[in-house]
Amino acid sequence: MVYEIIWEFRVRPERAAAFEAAYGPDGVWVKLFRMAEGFIETRLLGDCEEKGRYLTVDCWASADAFEAFRRDRKDAYMALDRELEALCTEERRIGAFAR
Repeated sequence: MVYEIIWEFRVRPERAAAFEAAYGPDGVWVKLFRMAEGFIETRLLGDCEEKGRYLTVDCWASADAFEAFRRDRKDAYMALDRELEALCTEERRIGAFAR
């Protein structure tokens, strides 16, 4: 099973490039996630019909691997989240899914 967490973001037009760099497959989020056992990949999807709307799909080996990451890296996670919040006008967790 792969545990996938999907987030939806609305991004300020003037911040799109910075958002894509930070949330993309080589961005700062992935660098943080790579410090944890069980991280697989992050996919960044840009909406083809609605400019400024993105989805991220964070893939983990299991829900336990993700929860261990959140527990062990809580401070770094929260600091990065605060640092990047100005890039978006809206952030919404869609949910967690298994495949």
